[in-house]
Amino acid sequence: MNINAAGLHFKDLNERVRETKSKGIVIDNCVGQRYIASGLRGKKLTIHGTPGNALGAYLDGSSIEVYGNTQEATGDTMNDGTIVIHGCAGDATGYGMRGGKIFVEGDTGYRAGIHMKEYQQKVPLLVIGGKAGSFLGEYQAGGLILVLGIGRNGQLPVGRFCGTGMHGGKMILRCDELPYDLPPQVTARSAGPEELKAIAPIVREYCGYFDCQAEPILDNHFFVLEPDTKNPYKQLYTAN
Repeated sequence: MNINAAGLHFKDLNERVRETKSKGIVIDNCVGQRYIASGLRGKKLTIHGTPGNALGAYLDGSSIEVYGNTQEATGDTMNDGTIVIHGCAGDATGYGMRGGKIFVEGDTGYRAGIHMKEYQQKVPLLVIGGKAGSFLGEYQAGGLILVLGIGRNGQLPVGRFCGTGMHGGKMILRCDELPYDLPPQVTARSAGPEELKAIAPIVREYCGYFDCQAEPILDNHFFVLEPDTKNPYKQLYTAN
């Protein structure tokens, strides 16, 4: 089914998406409509244009592919499914994400991956092809954030205050130098063979979406960032 979103109020657009029995939906001329596919399951959306805030919020098993940029809070608290963005994403991408995958071809704004969490088999994945803004992984509690830094030409692929409040999960950054202002509660080390083996299929999946070669990306240095269990953040917020 095709929907022309030109001039449509976001409520009307979302009603059409929910009411259609078609599993495959193409949205053309999307211009800032919010909450598209919120809580949606079992459908495949292809969006041409720029979706508004909270695209795929609470997504529960659908797939979304965007040919354009997205605004803030893409994948907010999503539970399952896949979001692929052929462009850049705004602030708070993957906010509270608890399952599923988000692939961003380009950059993200501030606070990507904030409050990401995982439970049992639910391990969310956020892949950023370019650069992430400041406060990446703020208060991260689970899941994996992978930043590839494509096109950065040796510059850091993250902004300031990376990992602030991080107390779970893992970040992997493709770079030769670490951010200078990592918090003391975050440990950093070079990725070993196990991590490189684990991210190889993820990088190949990214390249499958965005038509690039995985091997030149993988043939680089990666850092692994994790919370320091010997120096947990809970000591900052609880009384002894």
